[in-house]
Amino acid sequence: MIMKGDFKYYVGFLFVLACVNVPVVSSFAQIHIEGLNYLDHRPVSVKFENGTITEVKYLDKLSDKKHAYYLAPGLFDNQVNGYAGVSFTFGGGDLSKNDVEIATRGLWQKGITSYLPTLTSNSQETLLKNIRILAEAMNDQKLLGSIPGFHLEGPYISPVDGFRGAHPKQHIRNPDWAEFNVLYEASGKNILTVTMAPELPGAMEFMRKCSELGIVVSLGHHNGSKADVDRAVMNGARTCTHLGNGCANTINRHQNPLWPQLANDQLNISIICDGFHLRDEEIKTFYRVKGVEKTIITSDITGFAGLKPGKYINEDGETIELLESGLLRYPAQNVLYGSATPINRGVVHIMDVTGCTLGEAIQMASANSARLYNLADRGELKPGMRADLILFEVGKRELEIKKTFVKGKLVYEFKE
Repeated sequence: MIMKGDFKYYVGFLFVLACVNVPVVSSFAQIHIEGLNYLDHRPVSVKFENGTITEVKYLDKLSDKKHAYYLAPGLFDNQVNGYAGVSFTFGGGDLSKNDVEIATRGLWQKGITSYLPTLTSNSQETLLKNIRILAEAMNDQKLLGSIPGFHLEGPYISPVDGFRGAHPKQHIRNPDWAEFNVLYEASGKNILTVTMAPELPGAMEFMRKCSELGIVVSLGHHNGSKADVDRAVMNGARTCTHLGNGCANTINRHQNPLWPQLANDQLNISIICDGFHLRDEEIKTFYRVKGVEKTIITSDITGFAGLKPGKYINEDGETIELLESGLLRYPAQNVLYGSATPINRGVVHIMDVTGCTLGEAIQMASANSARLYNLADRGELKPGMRADLILFEVGKRELEIKKTFVKGKLVYEFKE
């Protein structure tokens, strides 16, 4: 068992070792890669220069028939609480730029080339300290622009047990624009999305102000009525955070927060497709209601993701267990303890459950997030886009990443 004091540094050391021998393109010279287009499975060549795609051309056949890997834009996860032993909110308040690099390099190995570090409900002091560190790290040239901004999940969510999930009750509070604006300025004005509860006092005014700044309001961890949800949309809410989770186990079959979010055609949804957080029939139903264009695959992964199965001690001294299956549990209460599965698994799982195509699954794990946050430079294979690319095989449980390019640089290559 890895104890609290050794946890982050042990994992960080392993990830540094894992990345030592990764070949990296040393310059932004013109280069091209070949693969099977994720949209139609036809051979294609993608050229890029200075980190940008310059040409996408169909081929009669691949040069290397033995390695006929799929080629797609890199994945985009809009809710990452941490990875590889790094937590963006917790961790004793000792987050560092090096930690952010460790997490980012780990995510690259899973094909995730863009992500939003997510800060969950905590004291203003902790949130302010960590968002300053994240803001500094996002401009680190070594991260190649993989962090376009941040996700603030709480503290403006429901304080009611069940709806607040694992967010500490002592840190839940009503929307406070002055408090938020301090965080927003400290982030370099890079908070792209805020998850909040629409039923809280002051929520509507807060949403309007966010919308005026171009910040995407997402409904989550709430018990809002249909009237609350509809008013939230009128005041700028555009999406729902991990729909079906952050919800009490016992709800009224008619009056609950699920139906109005599904029924409102203007709302996008994000869903956790790890096979643990939602039942297959829930994923299938949510997908059928919202469709490919309004569904986003997210992970909500914690700092325990990317670790070897085993027992760990969290910041509060409690035992957490990561199973071989990828399920992360809190044995004391026999409940889930967040997610430990990156979205390269979610892509395969949603295909299995819904019957959607590979192209549609990749769109839900890449282009849809980019579009939601007005990031027009990523998420598709076409000239002018960032050369954020992945070569992969579709495995039984997940996308098996063979190579990852970020802004034209080879940052990960699988070694057999």
